[in-house]
Amino acid sequence: MKHPYIIFIFLVLFSSCQTSNKSGVPRIGFVDAFEDATISQARKGFTDALKKNGFSEEQKNIDINYRNAQGDIPTLTQIVNYFISEKVDLLATCTTLSTVTAIQKTRDIPIFMMVAPTPALMKVEDASGKAPANLFGVDEDLNYIDTSFAIIPQLVKPKGKQLVVGMIYNQSEPQSVDALNRIKLLAAKYHVMIEALPVNASADSRMVTQSLLSKPVDAFFANPDNTVFASFETILKSCEQKNVPIFTSEAGLVQRGAVAAFGADIYQWGYQAGKQAAQYLKTKSTKGLSPEMVKVRKRVYNPVAAAKYHIAIPANFTAVK
Repeated sequence: MKHPYIIFIFLVLFSSCQTSNKSGVPRIGFVDAFEDATISQARKGFTDALKKNGFSEEQKNIDINYRNAQGDIPTLTQIVNYFISEKVDLLATCTTLSTVTAIQKTRDIPIFMMVAPTPALMKVEDASGKAPANLFGVDEDLNYIDTSFAIIPQLVKPKGKQLVVGMIYNQSEPQSVDALNRIKLLAAKYHVMIEALPVNASADSRMVTQSLLSKPVDAFFANPDNTVFASFETILKSCEQKNVPIFTSEAGLVQRGAVAAFGADIYQWGYQAGKQAAQYLKTKSTKGLSPEMVKVRKRVYNPVAAAKYHIAIPANFTAVK
């Protein structure tokens, strides 16, 4: 005969796993892949858009459950599985890893992505080239790299030698590899030499960056993949020690120390995705919704970093605070 206490514990655990939403308040499962000051702006933009459209926890007409995997893939999978078991009304996914994990786990719950590449670049389209039917939100293609990379030969002009740009890339992230290939084509167009080294995890960024900077690198391009976001301060410190300016395609990394960028505003990226989610919550329908390109891009520069490297910034760039 089972001990009554064991039976009681089992019943408590079983009942805690049962999902019900008696309140009728829409529930959102927000999945962040890792902790990052820049990426967190997307979450704020997302919730601000919901609030602007009448959905906020202050008004108690929405329940947003936030989870951060802290860069751990098994934890990320557990978070997504938990939200699916809770039968949330929608999933909000921030960065590529969160979005891909959600797509792999559910085709029923609407997914509103942000800070992620197109379905094609994530390689989640089917054989006919269609994105998952439950995937919505805001994505980005590789076109932004063209303008972002073009900044470097305009502003960094070493005397008597070919410009050399260094970068690290995550060889396990398809969009990071695609970005590197795109940059190599651009480098040939601008007669720039690329020095690139692979990195598998943010913990390895310091060693790999220092190895890269042991070569005669004139500038560093911070490709905004998950690894660079998570280890940017480490990269920045190494570049500053070698007197190598950093350029990027993301405004938040300029706030954190890069010289200049032309790229998406992460807050606005999240806000745009939040507007889509709000439309779904209002109509209870995904009709008319589909993945859309990020709309707000900015030319920004960091005055302190620009002064440090004596770089003259064009007038059409805005200084970040």
